[in-house]
Amino acid sequence: MQEFLNQTIYGKLTVIKLLFISLLSTCIVLNLPPAYALGLGLIIGLFAYNPYIHLTKKYTKYLLQISVVGLGFAMDINEVLKAGQSGILYTSITIITTLAAGTILGKLLKVNTVTSYLVSSGTAICGGSAIAAVSPVIKANDQQISVSIGTVFILNAVALFIFPPIGHYLGLTQQQFGIWCAIAIHDTSSVVGAAKQYGDEALNIATTVKLARALWIVPLVFATSFIFKNEKKKVSFPLFILFFIAASILKTYIPMVANNAKELVVVAKVGLSVTLYFIGAGISLKAMKEIGPRPLLQGVILWAFVMATSLYVVWKM
Repeated sequence: MQEFLNQTIYGKLTVIKLLFISLLSTCIVLNLPPAYALGLGLIIGLFAYNPYIHLTKKYTKYLLQISVVGLGFAMDINEVLKAGQSGILYTSITIITTLAAGTILGKLLKVNTVTSYLVSSGTAICGGSAIAAVSPVIKANDQQISVSIGTVFILNAVALFIFPPIGHYLGLTQQQFGIWCAIAIHDTSSVVGAAKQYGDEALNIATTVKLARALWIVPLVFATSFIFKNEKKKVSFPLFILFFIAASILKTYIPMVANNAKELVVVAKVGLSVTLYFIGAGISLKAMKEIGPRPLLQGVILWAFVMATSLYVVWKM
């Protein structure tokens, strides 16, 4: 009887390991978007368990930081700063306002401080990339990262479908729509997708303003390291953000790096997807129940606020 039980348990473990590896391979081979990778990880975490939990927990934070550094190769600092001047005022105002409103809303809804800050950061700047950059600094756990990224990616998907019809209904110009997209949609891919449906001029404006917004990741990470510092310890300087800056500088000034930047960014995005797969696989049903729906509610209300206020501003331009 005992031998039968041992064989059953061993067989179940083998199946789960094969499923884990198969889904991981799917993420890598198909270069799945981070949201889908997170979803596949959640299939393992919620309906089975992560058979390699000790390894993934140990190396996830390093893979996350490396992936963030790789995303720096997508940025040409000079072009972004020059092209993003038209939206710099709206960018600075909305980022500061969103972070402040998110903090207040998180307290009103009694959302965990770390989760609330991640949701606010993702809404204020560039979704998953901002959350990924901030997470190691505030030592966010897997559940907090998963809930925050899941929230912003759900809203990204919604924005992709509703923004163009709203823009056409209100008669927004290409410039107005491009700026609105860049300010009110979290993730760069969704910004590009929505703006592309509206027109070439909207696409160009939206892309450049969004990339200019992405540069705010750097000061955000620095500010975060001070906000969440431990009084008993010195401020832990986020060294990986220096490498992030170095990557964008290399892409800007070194032709050989610039010529291979697309490939490097692809690798970074694969790394981010793998990271989110690991994070999702570490989430249990019990942990999700403990977190509850409040972070999602915070994200929805905060996004609605940003979407409405930025729309009003660009509409009156």
